[in-house]
Amino acid sequence: MNRRTGLILDFGGVLTTSVPSCALGFDRRAGLPDGTFLSLIAKDPQGAALFADLERGAITQTEWNERTAALLGIDGTDLLRRALEDLRPEPSVIAAAQTARAAGITVGIFSNSLGAGPYDIYDGYYLDRLYDAVLISEDHKARKPDPALYRTMLDLMDLPGEACVFADDTARNLPPAEELGIATILARDPADTIAQLEALLGLPLTGHDHVVAS
Repeated sequence: MNRRTGLILDFGGVLTTSVPSCALGFDRRAGLPDGTFLSLIAKDPQGAALFADLERGAITQTEWNERTAALLGIDGTDLLRRALEDLRPEPSVIAAAQTARAAGITVGIFSNSLGAGPYDIYDGYYLDRLYDAVLISEDHKARKPDPALYRTMLDLMDLPGEACVFADDTARNLPPAEELGIATILARDPADTIAQLEALLGLPLTGHDHVVAS
C-alpha cells in the first residue's frame, strides 16, 4: 500500500505530556524517593498486577487507589488524580491529529484505561467528537499489549493494518501492531513524533490551528 490513511494514537504520553515526568512530580509532593510510583506500577509484582487489573477494568479506580496507596504507605484518597496532577494536554500532537483528520486520515485513540471515576483522565479531550474511533481497554476487559485488542482497534478504524500508523510511548505496546502490518512510532518527544507521522502519512501536520469548542 502506497499511502497510509489511518492514524492510531495512544493517549497518556502521546496526547498528553510525559507520564514519567508527571509521576516524578507526584513522588516529590508525596515525599517518596524519585521513581517510586513508576517502579511500583511497572516493576513491583503486586503493584504491577494491580495496575494491570485497573487497565482491564477488573478492579475499580477506588479499589486501585486504596490498595496501591497501602503498598506505597500513603493515604489513598483520590490517589490517581493526585498522581496525575501534572499531566497536561500536548497541544502540538493534538493539533497534528486534527490536521491529519481534516486531510482525510481516519484518526483513532487506543488507550489503556485508568477507570471511569472518580477521576476521568479523558475529561476535556473530547475524544468522542475529535476522533473517528476510540478504544478504551476496560470496555473490552483486556489491555495493551493483548493482540486481540489491536484487531478490535482495526475493526473500529475499518482499515487493514497496512493502512495504519500507531504511536505509543510504551515500547512493549508496539510489537502486536507491527505483527498486523501497522507502522509504529515510539513516542518520546512530540516534535519527533510529529515528524515521523508526517513522513509515514505523507502530509504536513504543523502550522495549522484547530479551535476546540468546549
